[in-house]
Amino acid sequence: MKNLLLSIVFWILCAPYALAQDLNALARVDADRTTYTESRNGVSLTLGLSQPVPYRLFTLADPVRLVMDFKELDFALLPKEFGADAAYLKSVNSGAFKPGWTRMVLELSEPMLVSLVEMQTEGNNDRGVLSVELRKTDDQTFRAKSNPPRDRFWGLKPEEITVTAKERQDGSRPIIVMLDPGHGGIDHGAIYDGYSEKDLVLQFALELKEALVRTGRFRAFMTRQDDVFQSLPGRIAEARTMNADILVSLHADAISEGSASGVTVYTVSQKASDASAELLASQLSRSDLLAGVDLTDQDDALAGVLMDMARLETQERSDLLAEMTVVGIAQSVGQLRSRPHLSADFAVLKAPDIPSILIELGFMTNRRDLQNLVTKAWREKVIDGIVLAFDTWAVEDAAQAKLLRK
Repeated sequence: MKNLLLSIVFWILCAPYALAQDLNALARVDADRTTYTESRNGVSLTLGLSQPVPYRLFTLADPVRLVMDFKELDFALLPKEFGADAAYLKSVNSGAFKPGWTRMVLELSEPMLVSLVEMQTEGNNDRGVLSVELRKTDDQTFRAKSNPPRDRFWGLKPEEITVTAKERQDGSRPIIVMLDPGHGGIDHGAIYDGYSEKDLVLQFALELKEALVRTGRFRAFMTRQDDVFQSLPGRIAEARTMNADILVSLHADAISEGSASGVTVYTVSQKASDASAELLASQLSRSDLLAGVDLTDQDDALAGVLMDMARLETQERSDLLAEMTVVGIAQSVGQLRSRPHLSADFAVLKAPDIPSILIELGFMTNRRDLQNLVTKAWREKVIDGIVLAFDTWAVEDAAQAKLLRK
């Protein structure tokens, strides 16, 4: 019965990967808001959409082309003059390429790489706009960075993903930790004062992984180990595939208004702790639109009930992990902000069977935080605190597991 429940819960978790059976044209291209322009250095294109949709894009060689995949997007209204008489654009083709998905391919006359991509919502009418910037590059660089996406879970159906269910950890084996450095590839995350969030959190994750493995009490893996894009559901799927006991997402954001500083640890909740937590969750979840799949709640009532059942135990374990992480870091680096444990609706923390936390290492827009992030001595202190916290959590979590089995 337990294995059956796990199988059902797993199917529900991965249901977003299932492809729609019919192309319903839920979104369409708006000709009046769609543009293509060229400059000496490259190309800028904007697709006006009736609503934001999940998408992904990548470049390929032989011939040089930009490939953009969209979920249920109708290109019928793509203006005929789009790219007409363009110097850098040889051809534009679009259409369905698998059930529920459409593809747009731009064949280019010379090598160009994506320098910017962003999906935004316009005004109060929830219309979407996709902005893409391409910049010229040399052939060698283009070929090195032009490959099919490495997100092996994108677009897969539930039955195509193999996961082996495992028992909750009881202290008899090493703890399996999946570290998730946020952003990557075309998704830069925050950029401030010459630093990129994706690079800062990757460096921290590599150092944390080494520290965890060195103890002999942990096995540590990463959702990405270099500068590549990984979708939000792909990050969760990586954790489940490795039978992770813990999923730890790492970020270092920037804010455009107000001030914020210090380390914060988040757990998932449909209701945010405060306005700042809600804003941060909203910003990070925009990466969902790069994922190629939705992480929205399922309409099926049974799915909701089963997900809630699975989350009851996991949520308590996540909260305990967050609290101990706060204490561990505070003991190592000193006093943290007044409310270091917050919650919000983070998509990457929604695995119902893996205790998950998101650690905001600091805010790049705060001078002291940024200095901390680039200082190895500070990172080492935080890592010491995290390792201590995970050790403490593992012991307490194992004790609780034994009590539940009695």
